[in-house]
Amino acid sequence: MNQNEKIREMVSTAYGKAIGSVSDGCGCGCAPLSKKGSIAGMAGYEKADINTLNSDAAASSFGCGNPLAFSGVKQGDTVLDLGSGAGFDLILAAKKVGPGGRVIGVDMTEAMIQKARENIRKEGLTNVEVRHGLIENLPVESASVDWLISNCVINLSPEKTRVFSEIQRVLKPGGQMLVSDIVVKNLPDWLRQNNQVYAACVGGAISEEEYLEGLRRTGLVNAEVRNRFVYEASQIRAFFETEEIPGLKEMINDLSAQNREKRIHQMTMTAVGNVWSAEFYAQKKGE
Repeated sequence: MNQNEKIREMVSTAYGKAIGSVSDGCGCGCAPLSKKGSIAGMAGYEKADINTLNSDAAASSFGCGNPLAFSGVKQGDTVLDLGSGAGFDLILAAKKVGPGGRVIGVDMTEAMIQKARENIRKEGLTNVEVRHGLIENLPVESASVDWLISNCVINLSPEKTRVFSEIQRVLKPGGQMLVSDIVVKNLPDWLRQNNQVYAACVGGAISEEEYLEGLRRTGLVNAEVRNRFVYEASQIRAFFETEEIPGLKEMINDLSAQNREKRIHQMTMTAVGNVWSAEFYAQKKGE
């Protein structure tokens, strides 16, 4: 098993456990969308989006934004969701495209796929399907998608260049993408190299500049950041105070109360201003 496969296995295991126990699971920021104040606190969903659901898709969703909020998805479109998880965005997209449209989700974690299919059944939707696969090698036909969305997933890929190429491949000429994701800058290696931090959508994240350049290199045009939310100190601190990062609990608990507070503050200030969520837009050239 090479390093990329090890990373995927680690991420899949983490999210498989998270979906099995949402309250203790750690996804993007160690909290589902229904919990506020976490590192993934910017969801951007309307209450009506959640309150009208017949399933618990929102409570089982680990996202950092709402990629559908400012999209131009319309009736009859085909929408693809990369890393579709428990299906929350699939359900919202299915309602936008209507019976004449089509929504496809791709995820690599079997537990997530099963949960998504269960939620889709509860919603009574027939225009949605979930496929098992990697976002680096999408089980989707070329030039078949009007809109591509993704919610805090691409940062988890160890091969982002392949993901960007796949986005370009599956979009129809003139097709568009709107992706919410975590981006970072100036993070120390000790934070990046921790598996739990990676699974929490921080360790593997890249900068806005790298993200945009990766999209442009595939031939996508009009690549830009349309919205961003920089996490506050309280949200960053809540992440460190979960004590779910391997080795962190022991390191902090060995300190006196005063030194523990000092250490948490130091770590928080290291990350403040350097971790945020952004919405990336790009388009495939028309014919």
